[in-house]
Amino acid sequence: MAAGARLLVVGGGGREHALVRTLLRSPREPELLCAPGNAGIARDGVECLPDDDLVALARGREVDLVVVGPEAPLVAGLVDELASAGVAAFGPSREAARIEGSKAYAKQLMKETGVPTA
Repeated sequence: MAAGARLLVVGGGGREHALVRTLLRSPREPELLCAPGNAGIARDGVECLPDDDLVALARGREVDLVVVGPEAPLVAGLVDELASAGVAAFGPSREAARIEGSKAYAKQLMKETGVPTA
């Protein structure tokens, strides 16, 4: 991460709040945005924004990196959409997130690849 980079953290739960607090301690002093965020994140001085169109938000605010926390947008393919729009993102692709998002798919994949599972 470049010094002064603009980062967008997606989500509004405790995981995202922990990510924001960790990023705020970085000596590189990134500019942080969060969508949708929560009251605690806002109290930490981070701008919380609507999460209606995250690709447009990231492009419009010239975000250098999007960090996606929640499972739902990962499974929905947000990282793939951001990549297609030329926006760097931290998180698995839709196909990779499917392993976490669908227990049935994960079990089938493990069976097919010989990974022992309960």
